[in-house]
Amino acid sequence: MKRFPWLLTLFTAPALALLIGLGVWQVQRLAWKEGLIAQSEAAAEAAPAALSEVLIAPDPEFRRALVVCPGLATAPFVELQSIHDGEPGSRLISLCRAPGVETPLLIDRGFVPEGVPARPRVIESTLPLSLLVELRRTPGAGNAMTPPPADNRFYARDSAAMAQALGAPAVSEFTLFALTSPNPEIAALTASAPPAAFSNNHLGYAMTWFGLAIALVGFYVAMLWRRMRREPEKDPS
Repeated sequence: MKRFPWLLTLFTAPALALLIGLGVWQVQRLAWKEGLIAQSEAAAEAAPAALSEVLIAPDPEFRRALVVCPGLATAPFVELQSIHDGEPGSRLISLCRAPGVETPLLIDRGFVPEGVPARPRVIESTLPLSLLVELRRTPGAGNAMTPPPADNRFYARDSAAMAQALGAPAVSEFTLFALTSPNPEIAALTASAPPAAFSNNHLGYAMTWFGLAIALVGFYVAMLWRRMRREPEKDPS
């Protein structure tokens, strides 16, 4: 009697479960990414509202808001090394203590290309400044390969470290990106938010994992069929 290939089955079953699990996870990621894209598109079409109203929305990311930042035009800033439209340079980051909003927020005042020495003057002021901004969740603090900040120059958007450097114990999870320049006297300063571009390859990844699962099942069936049809060995006696 032919023996059932338990060893082959014990190898195939967990491998098949893993491949199917990875495929299902990518399908879930696809739904999440499509929802994020739809959210950003809907937010872009929504009319700007006061920052205090936008912040209490279910998810204010990508929303545009009207904000007053007292003293922003001459506020202290740190610089974040960045790239804008393929050009290296720095983004100027300050604090915004908006009236009616309890927690201060970091505000990205705009991008200055490398080689442009002009910077806003820093003078203590409470002069109100109204701006149109876009809200974004702040990404992580970089990785082990990211150089540490030096001389108020940062190489990753580390909100906690930037807040400390600017004299705030804590800031909101959202960063404001100025869409109108707080310093029009510096022509090279470009107020902008990064494009809401999302890579969405999850369907292709899911098809790859499911395809490998189908190939594994085909291999298992072929090996099982080959084993079961093999002629029994003759007894030499």
